Amino acid sequence: MTLSAKDKAAVKGFMAKMKSRSEEIGTETLSRMLVVYPQTKSYFAHWKDLSPGSGPVKEHGIIFINGVYEAAEKIDDLKNGLLTLSELHAFMLRVDPVNFKIFIHCMLVVLSMLFPEDFTPQVHLAVDKFLAQVALALSEKYR
Repeated sequence: MTLSAKDKAAVKGFMAKMKSRSEEIGTETLSRMLVVYPQTKSYFAHWKDLSPGSGPVKEHGIIFINGVYEAAEKIDDLKNGLLTLSELHAFMLRVDPVNFKIFIHCMLVVLSMLFPEDFTPQVHLAVDKFLAQVALALSEKYR
């Protein structure tokens, strides 16, 4: 599943639209993940408040969404571009790679809610393919 030039253009164009609502996207995505997939809370057990929209959830949601933007900037070489993040998640944070797919699913739901006009089937497909490639790149050091 490679990204065509058309896919890359759609991703970059949509990411530009997302930037005006970054905090909302990140917060809602992480909040949704923690509620719908409660097993993911184990990675954030050190937080005092895991409720949707809480301070820690909001702060980390922004970190997550900024990571997605960073990946979009490195869209032509995700494997090497996200190597440091892959090492961090594999060796220091020890995040099970299945959680990348969970986060992606939650993010796609949030994007479709927040951008009903802009998140067309073509954009959805391109963003989904891109995020799948991001998950694969982040999983690189697990092999």
